[in-house]
Amino acid sequence: MFFAAKIVIVALIVAFASWLSGKKPELAGFITALPLVSILALAFSYIEHKDIDATSTYAKSIILAVPVSWLFFLPFFFTDRLGENFWNYYMLGLILLGGGYFVHQWVTRTFL
Repeated sequence: MFFAAKIVIVALIVAFASWLSGKKPELAGFITALPLVSILALAFSYIEHKDIDATSTYAKSIILAVPVSWLFFLPFFFTDRLGENFWNYYMLGLILLGGGYFVHQWVTRTFL
């Protein structure tokens, strides 16, 4: 039951943000940028496992991953200049994010 509740909460947040993006894209972007998923996931993780050390490591991994996750958005800064279609930028963002994953893994192994 707890798992289903987590799915419903997260799904509602994502659905609301994507709906809002058509009406107020700046507000939707701000809401999406909030660490709502991190806040919820940390709380759910602790409630489920009751392990403060694992939750702390999880939080540290998140804070290190945030700047790496920005790599996904980087190609979108060039859409007005290069005129490519959305899916090319989306795929390039995913490729950059995939490379960023390996950077994140190296940083967490080295510093955590």
